[in-house]
Amino acid sequence: MSEKLIAPSILAADFANLQRDIEMVNKSEADWFHIDIMDGVFVPNISFGMPVLKAISKHANKTIDVHLMIVDPDRYIKTFAELGSNILTVHYEACTHLHRTLQAIKAEGMKAGVALNPHTNINLLEDVINDIDLVCLMSVNPGFGGQSFIENTYDKVTQLKALINKKGASTLIEIDGGVTNKNAKALVNAGADVLVAGSYVFRSQTPVETIKDLRALANS
Repeated sequence: MSEKLIAPSILAADFANLQRDIEMVNKSEADWFHIDIMDGVFVPNISFGMPVLKAISKHANKTIDVHLMIVDPDRYIKTFAELGSNILTVHYEACTHLHRTLQAIKAEGMKAGVALNPHTNINLLEDVINDIDLVCLMSVNPGFGGQSFIENTYDKVTQLKALINKKGASTLIEIDGGVTNKNAKALVNAGADVLVAGSYVFRSQTPVETIKDLRALANS
């Protein structure tokens, strides 16, 4: 069985000490940096944009997993590639021509991800699942960190895993929102491959230990 991955969400980091927090993630057993880009239109919040991502890329030495919570993501695909993104995830709900968007992401040398809001059915991905490297299931409503985990997520993971297997795809399943040591193992058991953890990591007194413990739990 492949290793389960931990991706600390930089949205929950201390922005006044961003370099410190990035270096903490570099030193930890985390696998990826998860970076949320929000535009205040697709979601009711604004996070950070290109200059901050550029600064993060300069210091990060792990996979950069960028999650675009923005309208019309096609405009920026090339820019995000140039800023060092390794994985670029767009929202199903924001893409009119999802297949074309996925091809455009891959043409820039990145892995292509698709995020689904809590209300969006996984069956909508049936026709494109073989073109998707990663599906990010939102286990909270997107836009703000620190929300409670939506319990229906377990069923969605199970359904998505069944679809991936049925189609013979190699798509990874990522869970974003409310991940802690309380639900990590159950999510992995349902079929999750990547766990995004924000507040749980960055509000911890010992974030390096918290990441280590979460990774061990996910792979136990």
